[in-house]
Amino acid sequence: MRRLLSAAETVAALFLLLIALLTAGNVLLRDVFSVQIPDWYDGSRMLQGIALFWGLALATCYGSHICVDIVWEHLRPRGRRALDVAATAVTLAFLAPLAWMVWVKVGSTGTQGTMDLRLPLVNFYAVAAVGMTVAAVLAAVRLVLLLRGREALLEPPALDAPAAPKASDGP
Repeated sequence: MRRLLSAAETVAALFLLLIALLTAGNVLLRDVFSVQIPDWYDGSRMLQGIALFWGLALATCYGSHICVDIVWEHLRPRGRRALDVAATAVTLAFLAPLAWMVWVKVGSTGTQGTMDLRLPLVNFYAVAAVGMTVAAVLAAVRLVLLLRGREALLEPPALDAPAAPKASDGP
């Protein structure tokens, strides 16, 4: 499970990095040399979709999406768990058909390509569809773990605090 989450985090971060590099590179080339990267706009849109779907997978698994916890904060642990189970079940009920429909889109894309380089859109859509499928699978895993009372497996990894220097480390 940790490997899948680590892979999803890496994929989402990689695509965010690619968006930043593509955008910054295009701005630099446009301002300095008055040229632009072919398909930078289409590429950045496709990469953003991929990053969103993979990020949605992580937010779903960790239960860390943007939410208002007014009700949840006032519940006892048993009520919190019940609300988490209900929310995850509703999320799964939406993500599973969405994943299916993204795969339908992949199948119906045909030979469509980007404007300048004619890069096949099906490749971008397929990577996004895998991300949405991972989101649906992780929602199902989260639901099962919540039903079994094993929420501890769903916590995002903690950022390790820097270790305090030891007396033997010297100045």
